[in-house]
Formats: sequence, structure tokens, C-alpha cells
Amino acid sequence: MATGNNIRTYFEGSWHRADLAVMRAADHGSWLGTTVFDGARYFEGIAPDLLAHCERVNRSAEALMITPTVTAQQMHDLIWEGLKTYPEDAAVYIRPMYWALDGDFLGIVPKPGATGFAISLEEIPMAAPGSATTLTTTRFRRPTLDCAVVNAKAGCLYPNNARMLAEARSKGFGNALVADALGNVAETATANVFIVKDGEVFTPIPNGTFLAGITRARHIANLRAAGIAVHETVLGFDDVRAADEVFLSGNMMKVTPVRAFDDVQYQPGPMTQKVRELYWDWAHSGG
Repeated sequence: MATGNNIRTYFEGSWHRADLAVMRAADHGSWLGTTVFDGARYFEGIAPDLLAHCERVNRSAEALMITPTVTAQQMHDLIWEGLKTYPEDAAVYIRPMYWALDGDFLGIVPKPGATGFAISLEEIPMAAPGSATTLTTTRFRRPTLDCAVVNAKAGCLYPNNARMLAEARSKGFGNALVADALGNVAETATANVFIVKDGEVFTPIPNGTFLAGITRARHIANLRAAGIAVHETVLGFDDVRAADEVFLSGNMMKVTPVRAFDDVQYQPGPMTQKVRELYWDWAHSGG
């Protein structure tokens, strides 16, 4: 079932105005979960960092031993071809994706060169400016590279995210703040996390347990270019509780203010607003 509407699908050389069926029951990706995707955004007539997202889905495929079959530039151009069928004021979620078709003689390892590819475009509104969420803890943690493909944006990682999110919602919160294997803050169930303290910005240092997002990197670059100190460091849950502001960074909504972590309350503040303004200014400047 789709999340949004007005879906376009690129599959086997053509664009289709439909949520097209693209996988078969015996495809390796169907029964063994060898699927990767990336998520980019089109809004206000622009698609920021689109090429970077296309490059990352190819890296994700390689991490799952799936052979990429489309160059990042080809993918970028195909996506723009599909986006031109939408109104300029549409907000579209962009998902290029690969999956393995066949396995080796035991069926487990993906067979090189046997790859499915599709692009899904789906209208999903951007969050209204000022829309905020709340956080709580979860008993589930981020895995490490020795036990999961955390260096890929892989479909097989998302059931863990889903149970984090479901637990948070069952407690009356909007999202979960998640620990890594050592108990330090990694990210939330759906996005990277930043905190603000005394006019400086802090975010968990990438340690191989979570995907350090493209939008996260863009925020860091924009803030530093504006002369604001950004620290990638080890953070504990007490650091989050002591923060002046907390916000999330993800491709789906770009910047999401946090107004509570358990019983600690925050006001969406000037730094969170600054991050949003910097991102929109950068995006509309053509990068």
C-alpha cells in the first residue's frame, strides 16, 4: 500500500503512470530481502542533492553484493524525466531501488549481474514549517557492521526501525532516540539527530552503526559555512536531556524540531530555524 499518491514507476526502460508491480515471488529480493533504495526529495521545483542520492544507492547495492546496473548520472537523468510529469509545486518522494534476482547454487548469495531496478516517484507532502515531534527511549539498538549491513540503505534494516517506532508510539511519543551497541546516542528510528547547547551544534559521530545521511552532511556544511561550530562527537542521553534545542535531520522532511524527550521539554529555537533557512537558501541557490 502506498504512503502517498500520484505514483510514477520506471521499470524495464519505460515510465508508467501507476504503482507498477516489479518483483516476482522467486526473485532473491522477495524471499531473502536483498533490496536497497535511496530517498530524495522534489519540492518547489528543485531536487537537492539528487545525484548524491543516486550515487549512494549504487554503493548500497554493492554492500549487499547486488550489481548496480545504472550509473548515478543515468539515474539522475531518468528521475528528472519522470519529475517533469509533475506540477512544479508538487512534493515528490523519489526512490531509486535495486534488488537481487537470482542466488548462487545454494540460493543465499546474490548472483552477480542478476539485478532488478526500478524508480518510484510518489507525491508525499513536506511537513509544514514548525511541525515538531517528541522522543523517548527504546529497548532496541542499532546493529554493527559485523552483524548487519549498516553501510547500506537496505530494506532489511527497516523492520528494526519499525519496532523502535512502534514502541515509541505505544508510549505516546512520535519517535525513538536509539542507542548504539555501547549505549551512546546513535540516531532516531527514522532520522539523524542534532542537539544545540550554548550556541553550538552537536551530533553523534558516525561510528558504523547508523547511516550518516546526505541531508545531515548538508546541514553540517551549511552551518559551518555560516560560522557556527558543529561537533561530531560521542553523545549520551544526558547530553540530549541537557540540550537547549534538539532537531532531527532526514531526507523526508529535512528539518524536524523536537519539543520533548521523555519528560524534558524544549522550545523549537533559533538554531533549528537557522538550519532550515540555511538549507532552503542553499537548495534554491542551485547548491
